[in-house]
Amino acid sequence: MASSSSLAPLSFSLSSELLPSGSSHKPNSLSWSSSFPQLKISASSIPCPSNLSFHEKFVIEAAWTRRSRSEAAKKPNRKSWKQRTDMYLRPFLLNVFFSKRFIHAKVMHRGTSKVISVATTNSRDLRNTLPSLTDNDAARVIGKLIAEQSKEADVYAIAYEPGKNERIEGRLGIILDTIQQNGIIFV
Repeated sequence: MASSSSLAPLSFSLSSELLPSGSSHKPNSLSWSSSFPQLKISASSIPCPSNLSFHEKFVIEAAWTRRSRSEAAKKPNRKSWKQRTDMYLRPFLLNVFFSKRFIHAKVMHRGTSKVISVATTNSRDLRNTLPSLTDNDAARVIGKLIAEQSKEADVYAIAYEPGKNERIEGRLGIILDTIQQNGIIFV
């Protein structure tokens, strides 16, 4: 097998019939590189402020180029079908947060970010009446308040999306069961 350096590139001559009549450039060979048009572009032809160094001009030129194919194929900003439609199919979302001292819950409308109902054990009326602000009884009270306020706002179906490794048990399970027992449907 011969080495690649000893092989001469294949070249073909073009007849004048194949070239356009007004062409001033007549290549002697037909190769991959000769198929590109001869453009005279230099870095000085791009309008840049004159006080920039060559490196800064190169960075500016690089910003004008399009994204690479691998970047365009990834489409990082493209949402899935569920992400695009879930806001309209299940518009009311329940948020529950447990801190060390309190329990917070609210129902929000996804499209407008309007808060429909809020309940927290840190409110004045609950803080002074409940013996503990984080136990199971406090979770039942929060669930009942959320259900009542949601009914007053004519919201009878809400959604709850658990976190990545979140289990529906304990106080969270008690809140969700209490909301369901008070006439709210989970979708």
